[in-house]
Amino acid sequence: MRTNLDESASSNNQLPMLKLVDSSLRLCAVPLSIAAIWVTVTNQQENDTYGMLKYSDLSGLKYLVWISVIGAGYALVAAASSWVRYLVSKAWIFFISDQIVAYLMVTSVAATMEIYYLAYNGDKEISWSEACSSYGRFCSRVKLALILNSFALCCFLVLAVISAYRAFSIYKPPFVDSKEMEEARG
Repeated sequence: MRTNLDESASSNNQLPMLKLVDSSLRLCAVPLSIAAIWVTVTNQQENDTYGMLKYSDLSGLKYLVWISVIGAGYALVAAASSWVRYLVSKAWIFFISDQIVAYLMVTSVAATMEIYYLAYNGDKEISWSEACSSYGRFCSRVKLALILNSFALCCFLVLAVISAYRAFSIYKPPFVDSKEMEEARG
């Protein structure tokens, strides 16, 4: 039978590993976000018929760039501050900020996926034709940015789960007497 002391000791043994995974994921998200930014910002293609298409012509791609900048910056700051003893004890700060960044990354992936879908398929109902036959290289780079941003999103989703675990594991579950439960049911 395990005691609270045993559980506490096993939980303390897991914390350094959890901290290492946390920092590694944060540091992995940085190059993924920077690569997505670079691929997107340098994305442009000239077409003789339709002219120049640049990332700045599409608001969804500009949104991806800004959210990736926020995500990379936050990941760097959070990775560094996760080793500062005073801030590590503030699990709620990491929990709330990790949730916000994860949700922002979800929205940027969704916006980019919408652009990618419309570029490849168009929308026949409103007379939008697909654009990737005319701008193939541009579409390929949007796809690459989407993939990189999706991997960064995965890092932030796992970080959101880790920070939720850290924030809520400091609380013990409420104690309910089994006799009270039987009386409440009966």
